[in-house]
Amino acid sequence: MINVALPSIMRSFGTSLPQTEWVVLIYLLTITVFLLFWGRIADSLGLSFVYIVGMAVFSVGSVACYFSVTLVQLIAFRFIQAMGASMMMATGPAIIKMVFPIDQLGKALGLIGVSTSVGLMTGPLISGFLIHSYSWREIFLVTLPVSLFACCAGWIFLKPFASQKVFNKSRHPFDWTGMSLWAVLISLAVFLSTHHVGVSAEILVVEAFLCLVLFLFFVRTEARKENPLFPLFLFHNHSFGIAIFCAALSFAVLFVVLILTPFYLDYVLSLSAKDIGCVMMALPISVFFVSPLSGFIYNHIGARLLTTSGLTIAACGLILLCFLTTESSAFDVAWRLAVLGCGQALFLTPNSATVLENVGPGQTGVSSGMLATARNLGMLVGVSLAGLLFGVIFSRVSGGFDLKQYSPCLAEIFMYALKMTFAITATISIFGAVLSSLRRNVPLTERS
Repeated sequence: MINVALPSIMRSFGTSLPQTEWVVLIYLLTITVFLLFWGRIADSLGLSFVYIVGMAVFSVGSVACYFSVTLVQLIAFRFIQAMGASMMMATGPAIIKMVFPIDQLGKALGLIGVSTSVGLMTGPLISGFLIHSYSWREIFLVTLPVSLFACCAGWIFLKPFASQKVFNKSRHPFDWTGMSLWAVLISLAVFLSTHHVGVSAEILVVEAFLCLVLFLFFVRTEARKENPLFPLFLFHNHSFGIAIFCAALSFAVLFVVLILTPFYLDYVLSLSAKDIGCVMMALPISVFFVSPLSGFIYNHIGARLLTTSGLTIAACGLILLCFLTTESSAFDVAWRLAVLGCGQALFLTPNSATVLENVGPGQTGVSSGMLATARNLGMLVGVSLAGLLFGVIFSRVSGGFDLKQYSPCLAEIFMYALKMTFAITATISIFGAVLSSLRRNVPLTERS
């Protein structure tokens, strides 16, 4: 909903696009930074307690966003909203594992995939209606009744689990050093990936080197901690490490498509905003139908075949998108997006279950947080990768033009840059499929 509202927000405050984009960036960045924090805190305070409080914080942030009078205030209130969202995202999958029998975990996560796809389908449509009929501010209130109801229902139905704690926080002090290093590392990486235009190659190399040094220092620091924010020892289980890494890859691949395809539909095919929304719905609709099936099959055959097949199908969808032309129809785009969505849905449910199955009871919260962190990192990487690859290719082939200078005479150059970007992204998905095939497959009898 926020992505659809960005032009209206920009006009309302009279700000530039780079400034307005921070309404989205601060949300993703905050969630990515704090997911591990709340995953760790949830293991000591109780999963359901952190989840319910997160729902309340999200609601407060939403109301505050509605009343913001400047862009700075809106960004600040989005930080509050994102903090509540990170509390829910860090604990949600762990609560699923807590309340469902292990042999129904795949089915439960499949239902979560259904609800996610419903949100993806309805969000743009609801946002467009509210902006057209009222203003962008109303999009922050539309979720308020649902949030308040869920908060009350959670307090009633999750209260029996609220006191469950899996380790004594007094014996395990929080890793504030790791938290600080993680926040600086991710923030610096995001800033670097979103401010590459107009920066010399030398400065980019220095900044990238600084990120690498900071990353190595972070890893070394966490490896020495008794109770680290980022428990690297979990990666000793290669299935867990593969699942986390592939989760990030899958969302990076997905967001490259989600960012660039609307530009193709608008600039090259000249579709209306309503038609663009309908075309883009093909992807979440396919997720809606395939996610439950993926969870059901996973309960019987395990994760390796499903995750490998899912990323392979996603790569096929990206390759099919490379065959789009300036004369393609909306249906040509929609069914290709559906193929990509089927691959993503086939992958996500068993991959998430793999993460939760390969940790002990005392690590459920932090592993759930790591899974959500990997997803959000993938989103950030996908957004920056789409802009970087497409922007560089389009600029070089067009002789220095920027996308904002697009005209119909640049359609073929646009298509070349789009196809090259999708081809590179397909390679990433294939790499993920190969990596996923190396994970250990656990049959239902062993899991139960």
